[in-house]
Amino acid sequence: MPWWIALFFFQAPPQMDLPQVDRNPHTSEADIVQGRKLYAGRCAGCHGPGGDGGKGANLAVAVLPRASTDLALYRVVRYGLPETEMPSTLLAPREVWQIAAFVRSLGAASAAESVGGDARRGRDVVTTKGSCLQCHAIGLNGGRLGPALTDVGARRGPGHLRAKLLDPKAAIPDDFRMAQITTRDGRKIEGVRLNEDVDSIQVRDAGGKLHSYWKRELLDFKVERRTTMPSYADKLSSQEINDAVAYLSTLRGESR
Repeated sequence: MPWWIALFFFQAPPQMDLPQVDRNPHTSEADIVQGRKLYAGRCAGCHGPGGDGGKGANLAVAVLPRASTDLALYRVVRYGLPETEMPSTLLAPREVWQIAAFVRSLGAASAAESVGGDARRGRDVVTTKGSCLQCHAIGLNGGRLGPALTDVGARRGPGHLRAKLLDPKAAIPDDFRMAQITTRDGRKIEGVRLNEDVDSIQVRDAGGKLHSYWKRELLDFKVERRTTMPSYADKLSSQEINDAVAYLSTLRGESR
């Protein structure tokens, strides 16, 4: 192997040029305002304008699991997270700190936000009148057509949850696709696309059954970004929406 190829594969990874401080030195009101502008252009597409989630993680929380300290948050914003879709950035150090300051302000605002509902009543709304477990799982219970809700309170803020209940079509995750398949013998299958490559497609239907096909064996198939989740704007009262949001906000990963 030529020496230059060996050097390419075995050279040491670049060292992170981290600031020699523990606390964010740029947390003034002006810094937060500038951080909001930088965040809107670079982060909001994945994390949502209010940081309460979307394609990316929920940032509107009091404690960020991967960035509990200011320096850790700087590292995530500047260098991204390996094996995730969180990229690195070439922003100047002050701009990184300003984004970090704005992100911290989102957590502070979320901590002060009142969902205005009762989580105990909300559990009944979710599991009975709302019929959410027909499509979504909480712990070991529920359906598998929609995303699991077991840790939705850690991933999404109250504002995002409320908006999703009222207008589910407004924010469909990029990786959520519905597939409609017609086999050569005339059977029609609809469900969530789990995986797809050039030659094959795998789908899970509303009953939880898995279907796997070679595309060349299908009469027709269509994959589109849409949701089968209904709006609850006319199905639940304002108080029931608040109660449901209060309950969903408590779901942090434990089986309930």
